[in-house]
Amino acid sequence: MNFPPPSTTQRTFSATIMAAAIALSLTACAVGPDYVRPSMDLPASYKESGPWKQAQPQPIDGSNWWEVYGDATLNGLIQEANQANQNIRQAEAQYRQARAAADAARAGFWPTLGVNAGVDRARSNSNSNGLKLGNNYNAGLQGGWEPDIWGNVRRSVEAGDADTQASAADLAAARLSIQATLAQDYLQLRITDLLQDLYARTTAAYARSLQLTQSQYAAGVTLRSDVALAESQLKTAEAQAIDLQAQRSQLEHAIAILTGNAPSGFALTALPADTQMLSKMQAGLPPIPAGLPSELLERRPDIASAERRAAAANANIGVAKAAFFPALTLSASGGFNSASLAQWFSTPSRVWSLGAALAETIFDGGLRRAHSDQAIAVYDAAVAQYKQTVLGGFQEVEDNLATLSVLDREAVAQKQAVQASQLAERLALSQYRAGTATYLAVVTAQTLALSNERTLVQLLGRQLLASVALIKAVGGGWDTSQLASAERSSQAQNKTHDNATN
Repeated sequence: MNFPPPSTTQRTFSATIMAAAIALSLTACAVGPDYVRPSMDLPASYKESGPWKQAQPQPIDGSNWWEVYGDATLNGLIQEANQANQNIRQAEAQYRQARAAADAARAGFWPTLGVNAGVDRARSNSNSNGLKLGNNYNAGLQGGWEPDIWGNVRRSVEAGDADTQASAADLAAARLSIQATLAQDYLQLRITDLLQDLYARTTAAYARSLQLTQSQYAAGVTLRSDVALAESQLKTAEAQAIDLQAQRSQLEHAIAILTGNAPSGFALTALPADTQMLSKMQAGLPPIPAGLPSELLERRPDIASAERRAAAANANIGVAKAAFFPALTLSASGGFNSASLAQWFSTPSRVWSLGAALAETIFDGGLRRAHSDQAIAVYDAAVAQYKQTVLGGFQEVEDNLATLSVLDREAVAQKQAVQASQLAERLALSQYRAGTATYLAVVTAQTLALSNERTLVQLLGRQLLASVALIKAVGGGWDTSQLASAERSSQAQNKTHDNATN
């Protein structure tokens, strides 16, 4: 389009407005407080750091922390959950939503441009020409820009970026939670396999004891009550073994859902009967480096998320305060308007305009003040939530450190109890065969031996679950540097998308 040159006065006026707007937008400071991370009094070390940890534990790999358990099946299940779990997909979609909202806020830095074209037919009436019927053709280009003088857009972008990072941390927290829950369910299922193996061996031993009492009764050297007692003990153990299958089925169903599968089409093969499996799993209990309390602020995604939301709330205070200041809007338009397409490009048909508008609200019934107070209250709530999340993180670490320390000592005592009860069982059975003890003594010793062995296996399960909980409590190897990586990845994805679109 070729427009006639504006007059000197028009050029001076337009240049003055543009220069003033650019100068103000570049030099003005964004209103509202600049963000400072909320301070907290942090302890120098954890209270419950006990002697159970090795002197030099290996660091946890944040990408594959579950590999410390050395189970290929667990590794495959967690990789499957990372791809198919619906909670992770939901968190990922929410992250993309937050990223798009930040991009929408960033668009406020740029002017808006639009085009229009139209034709209309109308009848007019004038004293000189009378009734007249004719067409009117028009086309134009218009643009508008509101310079970010008071930092409203800058604070909005700041809030959007902080929300994006918070959402990225939420995604990491959701992924870590699913991974930890899956690892705990899987390890508990394997503990159930160990218990089933224990009961299989126990019921086989009880069946041999029943045959012994039946033989003794047939020879007339024992009472019928001994046979009934042996049979009762066997059936009780068989019933308890059947109950374990219900527990295993529920754990298997939970694992199926976590990996994005329907329970009906999912199954995990039970571990083969192996008397060494217990010691293998005990040997696989990994040492977990808890680190320092100050490091927890950088290693837990939920703490990072709460801190980033406090930053977003702080930026929104600036957005609310910017509403107290006047807004400057610059506009320009140009185009053609003619009753005939043939005359469209003639000088009389060309139209253009330049303008600037300054607007300020004089009275709003306290609306802006209320919005400012609301933004401050939201920030105070976000700070309180952040501090509470930090305290909750400290508690989780301390709880699991204490649990592992206590269970470690308890397991030592329980192993000794198992050895003693197994010896008592062998002696009682030998004495019964020799006729120097009643079968009640055998049943008592066998029941105690089974109880102690079951308790030892369950203790191992509690240790494994607590170790997973501790890994989750210290962040699973995650750290806040991944927020920047996620942001760079999102920007790269945006560029790729833009290039593909263009």
